Amino acid sequence: MEDAYQSGAAGSATFAGSESRRYSYFEAEGKRATLYEDVTVDVQPDPTRHLLQGWIMAFANGLPTYGEHSTQAKSSDWHVFRAVDQEWSRTHYQRQSHIENTIKMVVENARSDGAPGRFDKEWVTVLQDHFGALKHAEFGLGVALMKAQRDGLSQMINNTILTNASYKLRLSQDITLYLGDIGLDILIDEPAGKQTWLEHPAWQGTRRAVEAILAGSDHLEVYFAVNIVFEVLVGELFRTGFILRAAPLHNDFVTPMVVSAAADDYRRNLANTLTLMKLLSGDAAHGEHNKALMQQWLQTYLPLCLEAAAGLEPIWALSTKGDLSYSAAVAEARYRFKDILTEIGIGAPTGITL
Repeated sequence: MEDAYQSGAAGSATFAGSESRRYSYFEAEGKRATLYEDVTVDVQPDPTRHLLQGWIMAFANGLPTYGEHSTQAKSSDWHVFRAVDQEWSRTHYQRQSHIENTIKMVVENARSDGAPGRFDKEWVTVLQDHFGALKHAEFGLGVALMKAQRDGLSQMINNTILTNASYKLRLSQDITLYLGDIGLDILIDEPAGKQTWLEHPAWQGTRRAVEAILAGSDHLEVYFAVNIVFEVLVGELFRTGFILRAAPLHNDFVTPMVVSAAADDYRRNLANTLTLMKLLSGDAAHGEHNKALMQQWLQTYLPLCLEAAAGLEPIWALSTKGDLSYSAAVAEARYRFKDILTEIGIGAPTGITL
């Protein structure tokens, strides 16, 4: 009888807009709900909102389908978060398709013009070894995020972590396909990237960082580690600070087109991550707890990512033209990292110098 009462109560609950002729069961962020909100908000059920009868399914160990046990972070309302890019399945597929079609067009046109044959020979080795190694880091982060998204406590959080995972996996695929395509015109040792990733000293710090992130069991810890720490200090450092800037110096104007989409991916992913982390650090009831938690996450991942960045330094010396500076790229990355921490309202852990 009690279950029947609870089920009935769930169906007759009062909610935002229940008295309005324009049906709305949630509080929109703006004056009117966007299409993103219409197709995202409350798609994932929650007993604290409209599932008053509780979960109808649970895991064999008794844990509910979703639950706050999946993260140490706390929030007064997980459903307040809205992704800055307002991305959902249709818009995500459209953007991914546009990026893939653009890359395909650029690479096909470059190959028809014989562009890969004009790359400096030493640069081709850099691409096959170190650009080829990067795809393994991107794949590892994509897998970590794919695993993390399952535990998000609202559909909006799940969506933004899932699209982030999809972008990382797409980039890994882009690099693989690109090296295979230009390998039809110039000599590319395709397994060299994997060997470099597994054995080259320059990449072992990055491997340790990626594997530590993969081992994370807290979905928000993984999301934080990827976008707040790793990407700015390691990922963007190598993609933009080296590949994007060094390639044109070696007659390669094609590779920057492949990695440029990743820079835009990160801008979107970072904006979404910052919005969520600022909600947590600014939470009236749990803000201080969440700030302390983020400091713990920094204590774990910041040393690993600083070590990874330092390990990549010898790769800059492989660019034999121009005056590309590793120290300038690192300084730029660390300055951006400090800005990110300031925006969240936290600082670098004691004892770690940036």
